[in-house]
Amino acid sequence: MLLLAERRIEEAIARGELDDLPGAGRPLELDDDRLVPEELRVAYRILKNAGYLPPEMDALREVGELERLVHGNCADAVAHVRAVKKLALLRTKIEAAYYARALARLSR
Repeated sequence: MLLLAERRIEEAIARGELDDLPGAGRPLELDDDRLVPEELRVAYRILKNAGYLPPEMDALREVGELERLVHGNCADAVAHVRAVKKLALLRTKIEAAYYARALARLSR
């Protein structure tokens, strides 16, 4: 089956059918899923493609947004302080969940 797919791809390349694809010549945009346990990556990818974002991934996205806000020029001092506090809280929650999973794996 794999050889059949490879042969069809090679034939399409030879005919030039894959020359003008969108994004040709640009690097692939691969999601950074290093923090997702290997056994969950496929499931998370399926959920993401269906439009659902797991709470852990949503928290990581929010951390990124807050980091940009904290490190950028925030004219509103109150908003800056809130962002710093929320960022610290989210990081603590993520770390606590990570250590809880690690301890659970070690105790098996």
